[in-house]
Amino acid sequence: MSAINDSTPAPRTPRERARAQTTADIVRLGREHLAVHGAAALSLRAVARDLGVVSSAVYRYVQNRDELLTLLLIDAYGELGDEVDDAVARVAETDYAGRFQALGRAVRDWAVREPARYALLFGSPVPGYRAPAERTTGPGTRVIRSLTAIVDAAWRAGALRSGPVPAAGAHAPAVPPLLAGDLAAIREELGLAIPDGLLARGALVWTSLFGAISFEIFGQYGEGTFVAKDALFEHHLQVLAGIAGLE
Repeated sequence: MSAINDSTPAPRTPRERARAQTTADIVRLGREHLAVHGAAALSLRAVARDLGVVSSAVYRYVQNRDELLTLLLIDAYGELGDEVDDAVARVAETDYAGRFQALGRAVRDWAVREPARYALLFGSPVPGYRAPAERTTGPGTRVIRSLTAIVDAAWRAGALRSGPVPAAGAHAPAVPPLLAGDLAAIREELGLAIPDGLLARGALVWTSLFGAISFEIFGQYGEGTFVAKDALFEHHLQVLAGIAGLE
């Protein structure tokens, strides 16, 4: 289970350690309440009750419900990012398709095991809550950064197919000129070398991967439509690796 990484130094004094432990207990109980009641019904008072303290005591550690939601977001993003990194690291650096597929499987495995936390990250927004970008953008972009790093490494190694996607035939659409500015900004921010066409194609791979997982987690396929969900997802991963140009 991932410890919260909110860019704060490790506690050193007994008082700091006690505070960190209490905050961790609040987050742990918050995860349990999230799984049972959902994000919209999350209550600090209920968490305080399960912690065995009055609600005013909890507010010394977590200011309000929004702060608890932020801590839960950071915690979930951190655990998901750790599991993705571990899965990718177990595959040879030159096996780019294998690393991408390991990433996809790790995201799906975590989502199946933690559907409520996946919903908090990638489901409907919580009414009245806005995640603070300065605290959540870094943890929240770990997976897409890992994905683009795989594709970029393949490009730099000359192992990325840059031609048309087989399913698209010889007339794959060109990248619209209006999109060039966005792609250039992404390339600069992430330190990428891949050209516009492959970067735009990577965006399709990213959204398709999470779309496939979300359809499964949120029951969007319909009951009984796909019994062989594992086989379906593995097929999706192979197709998406091909779209990305990974051999």
